[in-house]
Amino acid sequence: MIITSKCKKCRRANQKLFIKGDRCSTQKCAMVKRPYIPGAHGKSRRKRFSEYGSQLAEKQKIRYTYGISEKQFKKYFKEAIDQKEDKGDFLVKKLESRLDNVVFRLGWAKSRGSARQIVNHGHILVNDRKVDISSYQVKKDDVIKLKEKSKKLVLFKELKTFLKKNKTPDWLSLDAQKIEGIIKGNPDFKDLEQVGEVNMIIEYYSR
Repeated sequence: MIITSKCKKCRRANQKLFIKGDRCSTQKCAMVKRPYIPGAHGKSRRKRFSEYGSQLAEKQKIRYTYGISEKQFKKYFKEAIDQKEDKGDFLVKKLESRLDNVVFRLGWAKSRGSARQIVNHGHILVNDRKVDISSYQVKKDDVIKLKEKSKKLVLFKELKTFLKKNKTPDWLSLDAQKIEGIIKGNPDFKDLEQVGEVNMIIEYYSR
């Protein structure tokens, strides 16, 4: 079994972060055969974290899940400091409103990493304009589309069939036939299936 750096991130977080899409739901997933941190040798060797260590671990879980850099994540926190709304709500909104995450949530990619490539390669339109920046922040009433030319690519050949079974969050609407999504509102905590404790992350950056 090949253990990649992405697999190690899940093992280090001690939970599946679904970084590799469908593979994470199969017996090939590293967390199935080695459900303990890298460098340890079995369940008995799991670490006990200090308060700081726990906060760091929760921060890394979310950062790995969304595939963003420490610099970008810290930038989001600094923006949250200046907001009147709850800092946790703001962070959730920033993470979920990234264009690469929206493409993933709409079911157009099997992982956020794949969604990021789809955006970066210019396959996505926002309000009929090409946007190739994965961190682009969508807003309410934005219309997200797959370029007509891109729909003919092998990469998206079976997409319409797959989308019939895909379940999107309440704040998104999906037209599977047109391969088009609309931002209906703002995301909240219940939309995060792979979340660490957001409050612990706030405490980590507030130290």
